[in-house]
Amino acid sequence: MSGMSTPEGTEVDDAAASRFVERLAAEMTEAGMQRMAARVFAALLASETASMTSAELAEQLKISPAAVSGAIRYLSQVSMISRERDPGTRRERYVLHNELWYETFTRRDQVLTRWEKVLRDGAETLGPDTAAGRRTAETADFFAFLQTEMLGIMDRWRVHKEAQGAGAPAS
Repeated sequence: MSGMSTPEGTEVDDAAASRFVERLAAEMTEAGMQRMAARVFAALLASETASMTSAELAEQLKISPAAVSGAIRYLSQVSMISRERDPGTRRERYVLHNELWYETFTRRDQVLTRWEKVLRDGAETLGPDTAAGRRTAETADFFAFLQTEMLGIMDRWRVHKEAQGAGAPAS
């Protein structure tokens, strides 16, 4: 069994890394993500450089180039990855965004705002004195609460990251 060497000189067990990729992908699929997109995302996350070519992804995951292409299209549409040109070649590399989860939850916040507005309009349309109107208004209140809490969480995350960076050794 060969291991991959990281820039720090540590060895990564390829089989163990592959099991992690499949386990994470299974969890993401269970949560609603497309299966191939979850596998490609997990492979990129587990790669040392957070970037791979289509051929590298196909080889590592033992999937067809068409499967890679579909997964890449989905991950690009939901802004989880970006495409970069390999210097001096025509090949594209697929790269995870730096601050991936922060960006994802920030965009989710924008979705919550739109949903809340639609729900408030719906509650008014359905009538505040109807069961449907009250239920819809409560759902809008929930999304407003969630949005407020999410903003606080994101601010605390930024402070946490800055504190971690301040104590980290310079590289």
